[in-house]
Parts: sequence; structure tokens; C-alpha cells
Amino acid sequence: MAAQSKFLAALPTSERSIKGLIDELAALYLQHRTRISRAVYLTLFVTLLNRIRTAINEQKAASRRQSEARQHPATGSAEGESTSRKRVEINREFFKNLFRLLKIVIPGWKSKELRLLIGHSIFLVIRTLISLYVAELDGRLVSNLVRGKGRDFLIGLVWWMIVAIPATFTNSMLSFHQCKLSLQYRTRLTNYIHSRYLGNMTFYTLSALDDRIKNADQLITVDVAKFSNSLAELYSNIAKPVLDMIIYNYSLSRSVGGEGLFFMSLLVQLSANVMRALTPPFGKYVADEARLEGEFRFSHSRLIDYSEEVALYHGHEAEKDTLDKGYFTLIKHVNRILRRRFYHGFMEDFVIKYFWGALGLLLCSVPVFFKVAGAKGTSMGDRTENFVTNRRMLLMSSDAFGRVMFSYKEITELAGYTARVSSLLDVLADISAGHFEKKLVSSASTASHAAVLSSRGRVVESDGAIAFRRVPIVSPNGDVLVRELSFTVAPGAHLLIVGPNGCGKSSLFRILGGLWPVYGGEVCKPPFEDIFYLPQRPYLSRGSLRQQIIYPDGVREMRDKGVTDGDLYRILAVVEIEGIVDRYPEGWDAEQEWTDALSGGLQQRVAMARLFYHAPKYAILDECTSSVTLEIERVMYDEAKRLGITLMTVSHRRSLWKYHTNILQFDGQGDYIFTKLDAERRLLLEDEKEELELQLRAVPELEKRVAELTAS
Repeated sequence: MAAQSKFLAALPTSERSIKGLIDELAALYLQHRTRISRAVYLTLFVTLLNRIRTAINEQKAASRRQSEARQHPATGSAEGESTSRKRVEINREFFKNLFRLLKIVIPGWKSKELRLLIGHSIFLVIRTLISLYVAELDGRLVSNLVRGKGRDFLIGLVWWMIVAIPATFTNSMLSFHQCKLSLQYRTRLTNYIHSRYLGNMTFYTLSALDDRIKNADQLITVDVAKFSNSLAELYSNIAKPVLDMIIYNYSLSRSVGGEGLFFMSLLVQLSANVMRALTPPFGKYVADEARLEGEFRFSHSRLIDYSEEVALYHGHEAEKDTLDKGYFTLIKHVNRILRRRFYHGFMEDFVIKYFWGALGLLLCSVPVFFKVAGAKGTSMGDRTENFVTNRRMLLMSSDAFGRVMFSYKEITELAGYTARVSSLLDVLADISAGHFEKKLVSSASTASHAAVLSSRGRVVESDGAIAFRRVPIVSPNGDVLVRELSFTVAPGAHLLIVGPNGCGKSSLFRILGGLWPVYGGEVCKPPFEDIFYLPQRPYLSRGSLRQQIIYPDGVREMRDKGVTDGDLYRILAVVEIEGIVDRYPEGWDAEQEWTDALSGGLQQRVAMARLFYHAPKYAILDECTSSVTLEIERVMYDEAKRLGITLMTVSHRRSLWKYHTNILQFDGQGDYIFTKLDAERRLLLEDEKEELELQLRAVPELEKRVAELTAS
């Protein structure tokens, strides 16, 4: 006390008065500390309740705005574009979509994902407790070093190395659990999407009848993976810092006082709110970046699909301009994000590392300059131990709070991925329910066409004939090709379908195959497995030669049918391509890129062999013999009839008329004729028609010659 009195006497009068004022305020605070603590905690509780009430009101208002926007969509083009694209925000819609995805990736209490999550949580708690012990051990080490206790210092170092073993093991397990959780989330979500995307022909409907999603491949392969990684990382990046803040702040409150910690937290919260207000919408940026990445990738895949057509047109310069434009748009957006992150990172580092660090040093100095209840001794070693321990816990608590602040940016990125994946699930659900959204042609806006598009017909499955009863033929863009189509194809009554391009021939088959909706009337058809489709350009899957013949069956289904490789060889012999088996050393197990290994004619013969293997009741043949000779065409139709397959053929080849008994002829103006086909009589009439047309073409020349003779 004497030394302190001498020190105060040596100070200037102004400094002594300030010191005395601080001492008086400290004494007054210690005298009324209990009341101040109660007031502080009561204020904190009331503020928390008010914050929760405000958040609930904001979410209700946002929900009302969204419902009003759905009921009154924008009419203008600019407004329509803005309302059609959802804003990426951390709101009720985000949490609703996130919980829906969580139910998919964590399906139940006994799931592997939940066990991994529990294990991950246990190791998070262990790591926090180890960090707390290390902070205390660090303080003791420095205290022993200051006091000159070498033996205790060495014992502390031994404990430091011992603690390092469970600490490093815990860190490795946390990293392992996080990667495993990401893989499990992606596996669950991918399987869920695949079951709906590849079920009930949704993959086709998504591309043909709905234009809300242009790049489903990007969403399924890339965005699902990014969502899974972000979700797995977010749990660790939020749970661990929150747990650290609770435990470290509790320990700090025992050393420096809860009120000081509260006021420092209040300043931190105020600065955090300012940072949050100045934080750019990174979630929207991430969603837009993913969309632009998908469009750029789609442009490249489209170029590969149509490479031959582009090369024939010498359209490489036009395609390069398109790709360069897409890449420039993507890079421009990425550069914009980088600039925003630069300024935001500068602000975050200054506030988190330096401003909050200064507040922390001020807080740690409280036990040194003021007497705090619960603090250790007042010697130099005790003060050093207190300061080092508190400083370490404060640094870890600040680091935890900083990670929580940084995690807000990660949450916004997760919101972007959540919005992307949820939009895919929403569209898949709409398509499964028969709801489609597509920009329609102008004719679809007329009252008569709108009435057709607003109604729905029904599909009846039966083992009898194929029948269309007053069924409109509507293209995916909403153009009504035929207002009411009615015809019947009984077993054995082979049907030939002719007409100009765009009249509805292929549309009829897509309706029959269940690919397009029925907008009216009634369609009667046999089960799906009794109808087989052969297009002009056959689809050859990736796999062995055997799989090309039995597609979509697998080897197991082939064996269940009692079909052997010898039976497949005899089928190939019918269409005279059995030599393909001997072309490759692996025989039936040979795997090639079959679209490149086989010519167009061979591909059509493989499709014919596929038809004979399945031997359905009905076969839809859409120009499927355009690349083969007339002899092979005859062999195919004779063999199909021998197998009892009823044929429905789209072709303009006169050589096929004799294989059909009925004809459905479209005129391209919305009308049609369905009647019996007399092939011989129709051939005679066609020959006579061609002869008359030839004579008519010669009439102008004859008239010109008559005029010349008359003039002379």
C-alpha cells in the first residue's frame, strides 16, 4: 500500500483524479454487482424474446408476400423474369426446403447418417473439452516459467505431449466423419432423385414438355455434390464454434465477471450486425454461378451432340461466339463475386482480428487492474497464469465467434444450393402429378386451343385393341395438330401412317407410349411391355453386344425368359448380321462405343433383332428401315408377322404398303382419313397419278409450241 501511495503521489493531479474516479466506480460496481447482474440478464432475456417475435413477424410477412406474388404473377417480360426466378434468402422458404432435404439424407433414427452425426457430435465435444484443458495447461506452463519452477514446467510439457495424442486423433476423426457424412448425404439424395428422374419417363417429360429446368445433368451431378459438401461442413462449422463459445464464455465469466463479458459481447454483436448489413448476397451469387456453369456446360454438350451438323454447315465460328459469350458471362459474374469477397474479407479481418482482439485484451486486463470475485491469487505468477489462460480462452472464443460469422456466408451458399436442388425436386413432383409449364406457341393462346389444353383425357389399359376415341393431338409447345382423332387397331390389323412433316405422326406414338399427356378423349392400349418402339435412329446403350440385343433387359431377365446366346445368334442370322459376334474376340461380351462401331444400316438391323427378341404384341416402326435394303426390309416384316406382331408403321416407302391392312393419312391441316388399305389398288392409283402429273408438267411446253405454230 505504501508503494501504491508513493506511485499515486508521483502522478499528476489530473491522472490521480482519473485513477481515483475509476477506483470509486469499481468499488460502487462491486457493492451493487448482484443488482447490476440481474438487470443485465433480465435485459438480455427481454431482448431475446423481442428478437424472436420480430423474426417471426418478418417470416409471416415474407410468406404473405410470396403467396400474393403467386396469386398475382407479373405480366411484363421484365417483371415475369424477376418473379420466375426465386430470390435466394435465409428465410422460411429456405428452412422449409432444407428440412425437406434433411428428411431425405437422414431418413430415420436408425439410419447410418444419424449414427455418423452422433459420432461427429461426440468428437466435437471431446475436442472442445481438450481445448479447454490445453488453455489451462498453457496458463500453468507460463506461470511455472515466470516463477522459475523448472520441474513443474517439465511435467507440464510432458502432459502437453500426452494430450497431443487424443487431440490429433480427435481432429482426424472429425475430418473423417465430415467426409463420410458428405458422401452419405450425396448417396441418399442421388438415389432419391434418380428414382424420380428415371421413373415414369420423367427424364423425357422434363426435357420435352417442361422448360423450367434446362440443365438437369448439372443439378444432379454437380449441385447435389456441392449441397452435400456444404451441409456436412456447415454442421461442423456451426456446432463446434457454438459449443466453444458456450464453454469458453462460461469459463471466462468465472474469471473476468459475467457483466464484462456481456458488455463485450454486446459490442461484438453490434459490430456483427453492421457487418451483416454490409454483407453482399453471396447465396444469390452462388446460385447464379451454378446456373451459369450449367448453361456453359450444356452449350458444350450440345455442340458434341450436334457436331456433325455444325461441321456440315461450317458453323464453328457461330458456335465459338456462343461458347465465348457464355464463358464471358460466367467469368464476369465470378469476377464480380471475387471483388465483393475482397472488400468483405478486408472488413471482416479488420473487425474480427483487430477490433475484437482489442476488446479481448481489455477484457483480460480486468482481473489484473480490478479485484474480481472467484479470481485466483494476486501474485505475479497467479496474474500471469490468469492472463494467459483467459487470453487463450478468449482467443479461442473469438475464433469460434469469427467462424460463426464466417458460417453465415456458408449458410447463404448452402441456401443457393438448397434452392437449386429443391427446384429440381419441385419440378419432378409437378411432372409426376401431370403439371407442366412450357412457353407455348401463339396458337395456344386462342380460346379454342386453350380449352383443349386445359382439359385432360384418360388412358385405359386393356389386353385388346389399340383405340383412340376423340383424342386431340397436341405438340409440346401447345399447337393443336388434330382436334379429335379416332381409330382402332385390332391385333393382326397392321396400320400404315402417312402424312407431311409436322402433321402429328410421331406425336401419336408419343401419346401411345405415355410420353405426352392426353388432353381429351380416351386412349385404350395394352400394357407397356406389349408395345415396342423402333425409331429411325436406334438407341444403342453402353455395354456388351449381348446387351444391345436384349435392351432394356439385363442378363438375368434374359435367362428368366429361357433365352440363350444361341437363340440370340439365330435372331441375328435372320437379319444377316451374325458375323458381328465373330468380329470381336470377346464375342457376346465385347464392349464398344456401338454408335461409332456400327454403320447406320447395321444399327437398324440390331434394332430389328431387338424387336424379334422381345416379340411384343404391337410394334411401332418409325422409318426404321430407311438405311437398309429392300430385301432386309422384306425379311424384317415377314419375320415380324410370323411372330404375331401387329405393326404400326410410319413410312413413305411404297414397298411397305403390301404389309398393312389399314391406313391413317394426315393432310397436315388438322384433318385425317382412316380406312382400309388395298395395296394393289393404291399402287395402281399412285402409278396413274404419277403418269398424269408427268403429262401435266408437259402441258406448258405443248401450249408454248402451239402458240409458236399459230404465230408462224
